[in-house]
Amino acid sequence: MNTEFLNDINWLAVLVAGIAYWMLGALWYSLLFKNKWLEYTKINPNDPEAKKGAGVMFGGSLVMMIVTAIGLAIIVNRLELTACWMSGLKLGAITGLLFGSTAISISYLYEKRPFGLYLINCGYTVLGNIIAAIIICCWQ
Repeated sequence: MNTEFLNDINWLAVLVAGIAYWMLGALWYSLLFKNKWLEYTKINPNDPEAKKGAGVMFGGSLVMMIVTAIGLAIIVNRLELTACWMSGLKLGAITGLLFGSTAISISYLYEKRPFGLYLINCGYTVLGNIIAAIIICCWQ
């Protein structure tokens, strides 16, 4: 497999896009949807057990957001998308809806989780992909 295209990726943009996606999660799950998310997940934030492994969760999610940003950067590079916010908006919406949300949907079908939680998580995935893709597209 030819991996020369990896030389054309702006790795700083990938890192910033991954961090921006992760920071959206901090806002999304603490300020915007904290109470409903806690209600749907039945997590008690006052329970010491709920806080165990938080560092691994936060660090692991940051790594996953950076992996997502790498994927977006590869798509931007391979499709030779133009360096504008609209390309990022379209790419982020398409990948967020067609990949992120559908993957979440499959799990939710089997786990029978609340529809409100589904909307919170899918909304985060789509918006996070959009933000990351805009950063990567604009920062070529």
